[in-house]
Amino acid sequence: RTSLRANTPFTAPLPPRLTMSVAFASPALLARPRAAPSTARFGARRPARAAASTPAPRGLGARASLGPASRQRPAPAAVPRGRSVVTHAEPDTVGTLSRTSTETCLIDPVVGAKRFSNFFWAGVVTTGATGFLIVGASAFLEHNLLWFLDASEIKFFPQGLVMSFYGVAGTLLATYLWLTINWDVGAGYNEFNKEEGIMRIFRYGFPGKNRRINLVSNLSDVQAVRVEIRDGVNPQRVVYVRCKGKSDIPLTRIGQPMTLAETEQKAADLAKFLGVPIEGL
Repeated sequence: RTSLRANTPFTAPLPPRLTMSVAFASPALLARPRAAPSTARFGARRPARAAASTPAPRGLGARASLGPASRQRPAPAAVPRGRSVVTHAEPDTVGTLSRTSTETCLIDPVVGAKRFSNFFWAGVVTTGATGFLIVGASAFLEHNLLWFLDASEIKFFPQGLVMSFYGVAGTLLATYLWLTINWDVGAGYNEFNKEEGIMRIFRYGFPGKNRRINLVSNLSDVQAVRVEIRDGVNPQRVVYVRCKGKSDIPLTRIGQPMTLAETEQKAADLAKFLGVPIEGL
């Protein structure tokens, strides 16, 4: 037994149960070397793991260690042309735009409701409506709520009731003006891009389905630049773009007309950039 155990390749002591089986086994069988475990099943996975664990070059961040597929960015979705679509532009982005004019791109920002005239009239209407409400309430309570607004000689019916009505109407109008200013209705930009061959008219509207209006058309459809000038009590100076098969698209801001010189200069610059004639001058 001692000689058989000495000829075996095992160096560790054998369990008691295997002592008899080893003793009666042939020396040739005991001397057979053990086969190495097969690595065919795991051979294909090792190169992939090695490639995934390769340290990323400096400056690419943590995403580069996931392999080349993770560094590929998805292609941006194409914007449908010739119709209004909803985009994801933020008000801060549009508010910080400035006029840009190059050989291939022209971007003209449009001022919305956030202008001085709207702030002024919203403040005047708010002050007047608050005064009417205080006078109506003082006439109803028969006590002056503010010492500088004397309503002791005003009866609630009919003078106090009429002032209260004016105060409520003024409050509703002031609320509408302040909300319009907050939403910046009418703000946006006009973009004419020769590289992409598109004309983009972007405007902000009231909250809802048409909050962001993005009208994209082919630049080749522009036929002319039209100017409409109307003087009088309500002057109007608007620059339009005439497109093939569509109605004229206004480009200027609404509510605050430009001067005649600004209108002519704006129309001349746009017509020169697009290479189309001017109509209405």
